[in-house]
Amino acid sequence: MKLWWGWACVLLLSLLALSVAEAQDDLEMEEAMVEDMVEDREDSAEIEGEVEMEGEVTYKTPVPIGEVYFSETFDDGSLDRWQVSKTMKEDADDEIAKYDGKWSVEQLKENKVPGDMGLVLKSRAKHHAIASLLDRPFLFRDDALVVQYEVNFQDGIDCGGAYIKLLSDEDDLDLEQFNDRTSYTIMFGPDKCGEDYKLHFIFRHRSPLNNDLEEKHAKRADVDLKKFYTDKKTHLYTLVLNPDNSYEILVDQSSVSRGSLLHDVVPPVNPTKEIDDPTDSKAEDWDERAKIPDPEAVKPDDWDEEAPAKIQDPDAVKPEGWLDDEPEFVADPAANKPDDWDEEMDGEWEAPQVPNPVCETAPGCGQWKPPTINNPQYKGKWKAPLVDNPHYQGVWSPRKIQNPDYFEDLAPFQMTSFRAVGLELWSMTSEIYFDNFIITSYKEVADRWAGDSWGLKKLVASANEPGVFSQLTMAAEERPWLWVVYILTVGLPIGLTVLFCWPKVTHQHYGLVVFPALSEVVNKCTLQKKVDIGTPCLSFIPSFSSLLSKQKEEADEGGHSVGDGHKQSVRKRRVRKD
Repeated sequence: MKLWWGWACVLLLSLLALSVAEAQDDLEMEEAMVEDMVEDREDSAEIEGEVEMEGEVTYKTPVPIGEVYFSETFDDGSLDRWQVSKTMKEDADDEIAKYDGKWSVEQLKENKVPGDMGLVLKSRAKHHAIASLLDRPFLFRDDALVVQYEVNFQDGIDCGGAYIKLLSDEDDLDLEQFNDRTSYTIMFGPDKCGEDYKLHFIFRHRSPLNNDLEEKHAKRADVDLKKFYTDKKTHLYTLVLNPDNSYEILVDQSSVSRGSLLHDVVPPVNPTKEIDDPTDSKAEDWDERAKIPDPEAVKPDDWDEEAPAKIQDPDAVKPEGWLDDEPEFVADPAANKPDDWDEEMDGEWEAPQVPNPVCETAPGCGQWKPPTINNPQYKGKWKAPLVDNPHYQGVWSPRKIQNPDYFEDLAPFQMTSFRAVGLELWSMTSEIYFDNFIITSYKEVADRWAGDSWGLKKLVASANEPGVFSQLTMAAEERPWLWVVYILTVGLPIGLTVLFCWPKVTHQHYGLVVFPALSEVVNKCTLQKKVDIGTPCLSFIPSFSSLLSKQKEEADEGGHSVGDGHKQSVRKRRVRKD
């Protein structure tokens, strides 16, 4: 039996270790991806003669390794190539209609990379709008589109967005008049209000029939986005559109959504071939009743519709000793009229009613009435049974006609060209950080750009993260069940040590010693979680050994000898005979 317990503990410990190892592997894979990007950058830096001090991160403003339509690092500290909007928002009160939100070029508040600057939204509860022209317009022809930039919600985010708009190449485009109604081709990026975490990808599709524009929304991401809005870290957002109409959205170089512009957007690009005829109407004699009352049915002669649903029980008998002449309640004999009672104002005083004490020992008082029961003769109002309707025509629906607005566009990738990128935002939170915009046709160019910029930020943030112990504590604060995993992971080896180092300990004694000690640790941990979340729960683990020893001593004193199982010492002092 002891061997069974041992193997069971080993199996449970193995499963717990695997679960912790899987979580650690995920973290290591993410860090390895960043390190690979940084190593590529370092290899290139060595070729170019860039020198890095050991133990330090040397930042160099990234330079695209290939053709781009737009790139911006803000490292020169200026907004010379950007235009802040000077217009007003339509259909809004004058007090909030102005685009008067402030912008600034600054370093990150935390995990700074020396020399790296970014664009920061500085005002809360204001409209912000800023835009910049591309080096040349992007034309949707044979090349892919890759849009990438960084966002850091430095103070978290209550309600607001951090998305960008790719402004359509139109003759009347004026960046000084950039507002919410300025024509755009694509909107992309994070947005959050309340507990609704979104990652927008919206494109405006032009009908080939009438040139009307309609927004198409990509399906929601398949992953939980919350951490990207709450961890106050810099995250990398990438959108890839391909000429074959496929798209992919990535966050921190990991895919979170992919699909087709033809099949995975709402409303669909191509309308249905047929629609309901708006001029059709249901005929007055159209019969939609599947069942009707049987016209040949006749109410039976003995059907009594007047019979009540409830009647008095004819078999009921008044209990013996029932006091018919005694009231159920009587005036309280101990009550007295208050001294300040004014009969002219308050009326005639009456003593309050109390239960009649005589009725306490009797089956009941007052007039006796038999209880009511269901009437066996009750049938209710007669209704004819239902039969199939011989004239049933089905549920009416308008006839279908050819959709006059039908078209088939098999190449929705060929959108309206754009020639500017802009941020038009309202936010209840300030200090939103943007950096390292790049628009290109080559994913490898964007990846290298990310390695030279976001990769370093990620590396610095990882280096500044707390140790393993603190990370485990923070993880358990988000997922309290991890405390049980931690305690069992530490407690099981101790239990196994006791089991195998004291082989003669019985299972009863093992339960009396080990499990109470482990339970006390769990109880302390639970209490601490409720009282002081600042003290790591794992601080109780070192006390497990002392608790174990204490429990063992108490068990020994109670008559269980460690090493002898159920055997107890029966030696008695021999009485000396004089």
